[in-house]
Amino acid sequence: MSTVYLPLTDVSSGENLTETMVSEGLVSVRRESIRGESRLVELEEAARSQGKCPMNKLDSEGKVDKGNSEPFADEARFFTESRLLQRDLQVILETFNNNNFVGSIVHKKGNIAEALLREGFARCVDWSIATVTGGPEKLRTAEKVAKEKQLRLWQDYKPSSLSVRTDACLEEGTLAEKDKEFTGKVVEVVNGDALVVKRQDGTNKKIFLSSIRPPRQGEVDAPRLPGKNFRPLYDIPWLFEAREFLRKKLIGQKVQCSVDYIQPAQNNFPEKTCCTVRIGDVNVAEAMVSKGYATVIRYRQDDDQRASCYDDLLSAEAKASKSSKGLHNKKETPIHRVADLSSDVNKAKGFLPFLQRAGRTEAVVEFVASGSRVRLFIPRETCLITFLLAGISCPRPTRPAPGGVGGTITGEPYGEEAHAFTKNLVMQREVEIEVDSMDKGGNFIGWLHVEGKNLSVLLVEEGLSTVHFTAELSKFYQQLTSAQESAKSKNLNYWSTYVEEEKDEKPEDQVGERKVDLKPLVITAVTREGTLYGQYCSDGPALEQLMDKLRSEFASKPPLGGAYTPKKGDLCAAQFVDSQWYRAKVERVSGQNVTVRYVDYGNREVTQGIKCASLPAGFSSQPFYAHELRLALVKFSKDEDYVEDALAALMTEVENREVLANREYRANGADYVSLQRADNKADVAEVLLGQGLLLIDERKDKRFLSMLTTYRAAQESARRKHLNVWQYGDVTEDDAHEFGMER
Repeated sequence: MSTVYLPLTDVSSGENLTETMVSEGLVSVRRESIRGESRLVELEEAARSQGKCPMNKLDSEGKVDKGNSEPFADEARFFTESRLLQRDLQVILETFNNNNFVGSIVHKKGNIAEALLREGFARCVDWSIATVTGGPEKLRTAEKVAKEKQLRLWQDYKPSSLSVRTDACLEEGTLAEKDKEFTGKVVEVVNGDALVVKRQDGTNKKIFLSSIRPPRQGEVDAPRLPGKNFRPLYDIPWLFEAREFLRKKLIGQKVQCSVDYIQPAQNNFPEKTCCTVRIGDVNVAEAMVSKGYATVIRYRQDDDQRASCYDDLLSAEAKASKSSKGLHNKKETPIHRVADLSSDVNKAKGFLPFLQRAGRTEAVVEFVASGSRVRLFIPRETCLITFLLAGISCPRPTRPAPGGVGGTITGEPYGEEAHAFTKNLVMQREVEIEVDSMDKGGNFIGWLHVEGKNLSVLLVEEGLSTVHFTAELSKFYQQLTSAQESAKSKNLNYWSTYVEEEKDEKPEDQVGERKVDLKPLVITAVTREGTLYGQYCSDGPALEQLMDKLRSEFASKPPLGGAYTPKKGDLCAAQFVDSQWYRAKVERVSGQNVTVRYVDYGNREVTQGIKCASLPAGFSSQPFYAHELRLALVKFSKDEDYVEDALAALMTEVENREVLANREYRANGADYVSLQRADNKADVAEVLLGQGLLLIDERKDKRFLSMLTTYRAAQESARRKHLNVWQYGDVTEDDAHEFGMER
């Protein structure tokens, strides 16, 4: 056996006659005699996929092999010969393939290719149709006519394109007419080929761009540095550029979506809705392909599930390839070296001074974990950070259980609403941040501005967060308190059950000496915001009598499970983990989960609706026995870590223990008290100041001069010993401006 080259004298540059005949479909490959990979097999597969006109193949003697001819080969040949042989024709050369010219032959009555397609003698070829003079529309239309009539090559054809139903009864593979075309706002870009679109009815829908493939990892992974995690967005060449192209063009913009096909679920991948997406007159997929940020998917000839503008995509890809753009540029591959500070506390500490001195820094929101916790990419520093909003206490949404053990942790009231609000406002948008400090986990704390507005203020304004005491010395404190008062007056979300209480006392309104009226008190609950709930011992008999009556009532008349439907703001009875019933106020209802606050004890709990019941008559008029209190003349540090330590120490000092309370003044809708332990008469605030866990909250009121003098002495002692908040020096004076400790 031998190989013949033309010309015979030049093997290195000559044409391999065997390969040429296989590529033209004139002969077939005997695969049983080939071991391993072979170029002949590749050429034969390419010839089959091109879908040319049916052809008569030759036998070993070079004659037509009638037994191996393709269906309708003789008819197609006769059709062409009868119209073109010995006729004057116009030949348009458009490209070449395997040393053969490829073009169009135009008879005086039209293009012969169009006639062959219309009669079902030929199929369209994707690789060359984009080069047809005048565009491929006429050829596609002619092929479509033959398909619909099931002529010749298409006699067994079954449409696979998406069908639309207008009635309410939808079958598998069909789509309601209203869902075939829709408009919406792009809220998220997923990788380089998928979008999340918010439709006009408020629902979000994930769609994929039809017939394109985004950049993906090569067959052989590039060597990675030891310990480095694989991050597709930054490690796959051109994927970051593709995502950024879509993000900058589409986020927050209105687009028109037309569903081309629905790809069924397969290989553990969910069902995909594939669409042609346009912004104005621009086809997004075509723009992506023309920039070299995506490639066009090749289909079988009988596969109609493709983009409606498939030929335009092929043409755009050909131009991008010719210009060596993006993925087609094999010489200049972009490399992104991005430092992930969220997983390295030491690196985060090193970056902290740079971010603090930089003032407002531009960033892109990559992920929203909760209403006040986001993941940011900072282009100037090429780093990823976890960022926490300063100055607010924001409820957390439902989240996965830690440790990867499965399951979820139930969210707090309005946590889901806060998460949705933040995500809708900042997801994948360009924002500005001001970094104040950092917690022990390497998370940066500061202020985030979107379109010139402070996100912390916006959350408080919507009643989705409350002002945290750490915001008191910040430059945004006035804005935050004004926003909170506005939310209270409108009873928004968190403040939906808020009732305006007596006005705060102003220092200038106070005259005379400080009044001391110590009352025994039992602290029953301490919140993570530093709010105390306590029961005055003088109310003990009345509370016991109330509870005895309530339990007796439920013992004689047990509630019927499910008979009561809890509503937000209701005063009801709730069954605690000890199986006893207590008075409770409904703060939130989410499906079967009900968040309640036990009004006589102050603690909160997420329970089930079936464990709630209507409060019997006569139990609603009695006052709540849990009083909301705060420590007077002191405040917490702005550093969240020290806040946690201070709260732990405060709970150790007072929780479930009798103390002596003296009401000092009223501010921010709460009573501010001084507390003494009943056993040793120690002032709780003074003890915590001496441990460096609290700071003095100066108040211009002559009544408190003696208390403030004692408190200052305790704080000075902690400062000299560098305890807790003072371990790095004075956080209230010189460090404030240079290091952003107090703003």
